[in-house]
Amino acid sequence: MPYLSPALNVMVAAARKAGRPLIRDFGELENLQVSLKGPADFVSTADERTERILIEELTKARPGYGIFAEETGKHEGSDKTHRFIIDPIDGTTNFLHGVPVFAMSIALEREGQLVSALVFNPVTDELFVAEKGHGAYLNEKRLRVASRKVLNESLVATGIPFMGKGDQALHDRSLAQVRAVIARTTGIRRCGSASLDLAGVAAGRFDAFWEERLNPWDIAAGVLLVREAGGVVTDLDGRPDPLKTGDVLAANEALHPQLFRILKDAQSSPS
Repeated sequence: MPYLSPALNVMVAAARKAGRPLIRDFGELENLQVSLKGPADFVSTADERTERILIEELTKARPGYGIFAEETGKHEGSDKTHRFIIDPIDGTTNFLHGVPVFAMSIALEREGQLVSALVFNPVTDELFVAEKGHGAYLNEKRLRVASRKVLNESLVATGIPFMGKGDQALHDRSLAQVRAVIARTTGIRRCGSASLDLAGVAAGRFDAFWEERLNPWDIAAGVLLVREAGGVVTDLDGRPDPLKTGDVLAANEALHPQLFRILKDAQSSPS
């Protein structure tokens, strides 16, 4: 059984409540109102309502905590030591196209350190949770990262920048990284939800995941899940706080340094 702190219990309850109308929305996508935040960057009424429910429930239970959310930004709280980081739907494009690969992502920081994490796909009813020092779980099953030690047996996930995200240099570098990694592994998957990709690493479904220029709400919960499942997470320069840079590499202890070098080499020679 996973250890659920009082705060993580609050997070689970909030996600379960927000998930019920999201399941209904997924079955009636033609009725959703959708707008563009930027090129190929969509937001729907489902994103907005899900975030509103999460904030209401978390604030009700922890009224002093700060909140950093994708759609509404930063909400300062009286308690400066705690902050929830929220992505109401990580994988909105998948959601809007009827692809059931999306999730709510909630993390809790205490004094700048990630202490609790939740990634929840309401359609598949997969609930990933982690508590610092107490491990990571999927629906009460303890998680461990995969044990593979050689890249040519490994399945790796990534995110390729979509239209409007980043500049030409980022796109060129991303394609160079994909070419370098696919030549040395059994395959690459681009699933469209960073939080679920990281949860997949924690569960041993993927041997590694990397991506550049993500937001804190995309990866905060997933970072703690991987670490509590025994994995290593850094940015692409090897620094331990990918939330500061938005670049992330997650793998087990054996594969992380191998992928780190491949990605570094690809970054320096993207052509």
